[in-house]
Amino acid sequence: MCLSVLLFAIMDTTVKWLGDGYPTSQIVFFRCVLALPPILVLVALKGGWTVLKTPRPFVHLMRSAVGLAAMSLVFWAYSQMRLADAVAILFASPIIMTALSVPLLKERVGIRRWAAVLVGFTGVLIVVNPGGGVFDWAAFAALGAAACMALAMILIRKLSATEQAITITFWFTFSGSIVGSIWVYLDGWVMPVSNFDWALLISVGLIGSAAQLMMTIAFRHAEVAILAPLEYMAIFWTALTAYWIWGEIPELRVFIGAAIVIASGIYIVHRETRVAKVRPVKTPKLRGRV
Repeated sequence: MCLSVLLFAIMDTTVKWLGDGYPTSQIVFFRCVLALPPILVLVALKGGWTVLKTPRPFVHLMRSAVGLAAMSLVFWAYSQMRLADAVAILFASPIIMTALSVPLLKERVGIRRWAAVLVGFTGVLIVVNPGGGVFDWAAFAALGAAACMALAMILIRKLSATEQAITITFWFTFSGSIVGSIWVYLDGWVMPVSNFDWALLISVGLIGSAAQLMMTIAFRHAEVAILAPLEYMAIFWTALTAYWIWGEIPELRVFIGAAIVIASGIYIVHRETRVAKVRPVKTPKLRGRV
């Protein structure tokens, strides 16, 4: 899990670097297309094409749509704002998922978790600083990406009742490859100017798929309550790499807001785990990262 978080942070930093010279469509294209071959290898190891059969194609389509929307929004946000700021806003995703689980999954959320949701959103407001000049289109995009990621996790939870993790991952990546190919064709291809840029574009897909694989393995062998807090190490890695490369230093309010959001997210996971032990429910082993 620690390796997964580190790899995602490296991918995010690479995406921000590429965002200055290449359109979001091209980065999404490489993220999905280059991730497809390793996934196909896993499909073959899991039993071949039979594992890709699904009785719920419409739910897969919805999951792919919101997942691609999240990927596109956050990739663009990375290119427009401080990396640590964008990542801190993305931490709101589990909090949004808890709020959406009531109308969409008909789950019961007690007063403690509702209180944690409200506290978490307060932390998000501290990070985005509405009215302070920071809450621009990029912050809106990052917040929209967090909402889409939350919806994607809810759809994954629905799918996980009948589908394997590799099935869900394949159809998302396959859909992203198709959409990314069409989008980059319509948006226009920008030829990489150097071998270094080629290497960065290719690494986005390879590192992203490796990070997703590490996370899937982690959630297969340990409980969500143990692993979920480790995801928040992303704020440390992204702040470190952003400072090293661009000299970005997040403002104090970003760390304060992120700490509030992280504390709320950990508490929500803790409460959900306790409720699940009392009233067992199926939970997904695949998180909704992009």
